[in-house]
Amino acid sequence: MVIHQNFADFVLFLYIHMAHADSEFHDTEMAVVKDKMKKLYPASTDYDAKLREVLAQYQDFDKSKLRTLFRDTFRHFSNIRFPVKYHIYTDLYEIINADGKIDDSETAAMQELKEIIELSN
Repeated sequence: MVIHQNFADFVLFLYIHMAHADSEFHDTEMAVVKDKMKKLYPASTDYDAKLREVLAQYQDFDKSKLRTLFRDTFRHFSNIRFPVKYHIYTDLYEIINADGKIDDSETAAMQELKEIIELSN
């Protein structure tokens, strides 16, 4: 299952997923997401509109299918090299740590994504 036409939108979806891993969107985590968007999209992008678009997509997505989506999408974008995937992983860690604490649900989400990223190489 692949729902993203470009890798940047998929990465933003991952960022939003991690910001919500503890079932809340903390302002500090969302601020980090917004900052990370500047590396994903051209300067001419309306970052707030893009964030709203992908956030709505995330909120409407059946969360029971997330693992399949992540696995299939990493495979779909197989041309993305491991160092880029690793950088995304470190970005995800920064997002969950932005509120100053990492809870068990965030740790579990990170571990799951780490396994998927490793499997997709």
